[in-house]
Amino acid sequence: MPAGPGRKPRLRPALLLVLALAPLGAQEQAPALYRYDDALKPRWSTPEGLNGAVGGAATENGGAKGHAFDSIKSGATLVLLDVPGQGVVSRIWITVADRSPQMLRSLKLEMFWDGEAKPAVAAPLGDFFGVGLGRTAKFHNALFASPEGRSFICYVPMPFRKGARIQVTNESPTDLTHIYYDVDFQRTKAWDGRNLYFHAHWSRDPATTLAKDFELLPKVTGRGRFLGVNVGVNANPAYRDTWWGEGEVKIFLNADGAHPTFAGTGSEDYIGTGWGEGEFFNDTSGCLVADEKKLQWAFYRFQVPDPVFFDSACRVTLQQIGGGPKATLAALQRADVPLIPVSIDHDGTLVQLYQEGVVARADDPKLPDGWMNFYRSDDVSATAYFYLATPSDDLPALQPASVRADALK
Repeated sequence: MPAGPGRKPRLRPALLLVLALAPLGAQEQAPALYRYDDALKPRWSTPEGLNGAVGGAATENGGAKGHAFDSIKSGATLVLLDVPGQGVVSRIWITVADRSPQMLRSLKLEMFWDGEAKPAVAAPLGDFFGVGLGRTAKFHNALFASPEGRSFICYVPMPFRKGARIQVTNESPTDLTHIYYDVDFQRTKAWDGRNLYFHAHWSRDPATTLAKDFELLPKVTGRGRFLGVNVGVNANPAYRDTWWGEGEVKIFLNADGAHPTFAGTGSEDYIGTGWGEGEFFNDTSGCLVADEKKLQWAFYRFQVPDPVFFDSACRVTLQQIGGGPKATLAALQRADVPLIPVSIDHDGTLVQLYQEGVVARADDPKLPDGWMNFYRSDDVSATAYFYLATPSDDLPALQPASVRADALK
């Protein structure tokens, strides 16, 4: 309906996502597709034109597709972009010949801003682009896409002030014969002091500790914005067909101590579904792998419409809690499967059972029947995305390929 007197025109959802991710100050006026902007100079960095040199692309083989891809030998590093000066990376596209979980976990993607020695982004290539567990899937959302499950696309805007370097290192024992890539960026003139630098951190715990939350994002200090996370779960078969995903996401902000400012109600709840996780994808949340046969799940949530800003620190965790019928949990305890009962949902009443240092027995006749939540141990990994006011962070280095790719299914 046209905007009449007193009626404001409605912005399209896609434009709302762009505005939500834009640097502060850029939201004051919506960008127009028809308006020329002489402050932006677009560039592509591809094998045919590394670093977007003006008039410097398609120089090989007489311009007839002379350098469409590169290779990365085992142990070698390929630089996709290395430019000085100011700009913003707006799109990254990559595809590789070997898309096995072992290769996708062994390819280390790093991004360095403003000449920093420590990367702001350090993650397995496959997991970084939105699907955990080194898996591939057909999907698209607000930040990542893979139209047919054979490519990796990132739309996250990444501003830099003094320079940008993006590289991929092959930490697998085999050579990668083909890697195609396209890093799109714009040269910019003005730097807004409210701009934030893009960061990403990946970690894995092959066997989480009972009653200890898994850190989706370890504590990072400074001023910034938590952008979201994708999580991969290899559920432990020792727990049979019980549900792994009762754990709540907690977000600790600034001076939070033992208790967070934000706490959700369950893993599937955090991504907007309920009563389990099946395969789906939306702009800001989804579950791209729900493989009950392999006991694998990979899901994501991006805090785009509901931004999470922090002034001095941020830490994000996921409780390692599952659930199942009380009788099933009693049988598991009798078989010495490691677990700690947490609570029982009995006809809509949550009976609290957890006491530190005390392990309740599921077969206690005094306990009512019902759905029992319990601490458990699974193989969990996560890629956390965030912005910081600084071009580097104080997080641990990326775990070695032996940890990243071990025992993948």
